[in-house]
Amino acid sequence: MSKLTIALLQISPCSSLKENLTKGINACLAAKLGGADIALFPEMYSNGYDIYDRKFDDWKQEAITLNDDFVLTFQELSKQLNMAIGLTLLEKISYSQYPQNTLVLFDRKGRRVLTYAKVHTCDFDVERYLSSGEDFYVCDLDTDCGTVKVGAMICYDREFPESARILMLKGAELILVPNACPMEINRISQLRARAFENMLAVATCNYPINVPDCNGHSTIFDGVVYKKNENESRDTCILQAPESEGIYLATIDLDELREYRNNEIHGNAYRKPDKYQLLVKKI
Repeated sequence: MSKLTIALLQISPCSSLKENLTKGINACLAAKLGGADIALFPEMYSNGYDIYDRKFDDWKQEAITLNDDFVLTFQELSKQLNMAIGLTLLEKISYSQYPQNTLVLFDRKGRRVLTYAKVHTCDFDVERYLSSGEDFYVCDLDTDCGTVKVGAMICYDREFPESARILMLKGAELILVPNACPMEINRISQLRARAFENMLAVATCNYPINVPDCNGHSTIFDGVVYKKNENESRDTCILQAPESEGIYLATIDLDELREYRNNEIHGNAYRKPDKYQLLVKKI
């Protein structure tokens, strides 16, 4: 059986990049001890999403490139641990004065297989000073249980059904979602809906309650609404973490998910894209 274990690193950031590095390494070590195939950080972990109530000229100095030692250390660690790591950072980019809110995914051999910058930046607030990403991407992630099709959204991306829909159409079986906001019933319901309507798994990692404007409640939805020989639909949430800091793990049955995707009616089964032209028009 193909079973994939995901660790959500629901940890609070420290006061410096160096301290975040040390704490992040220890969290990854704990995830590996727990049997994780993938470890996922919360949003913009490199500086702890510390961009509120500060001048842009101050926090933009905390942006780092993908060649920074902070990033390269986790790349090497993924190889040492034989475990994929979804690392998040405030990324310095060469073509703009505005940094990006970025996730990089390293596979268990230390290869960078996915780089995603947040498309739906919160332009109504301080994230207007971020450069938004250009597209949604899906990669082939090599794991102990074989290749898994993985995509990513970041926080506010969750509120746009098109984000997950595009990833599904590109073949995603699992969406990784770094997060930094209060996860209450409606936001959690959005994640449940994204998993349901696209027949895929969604893993979201948030900061714990001691981080301002966050409250834990990281989640994993496995996407399988109907099981064989069961007449009723089921709760696809296989993990909802408490508010407190910790490493939280859950396991997805990929064989079951793939069989479900092949036989059920959601996702791309009965779409009518020729009716959706309005969705791509600017109004």
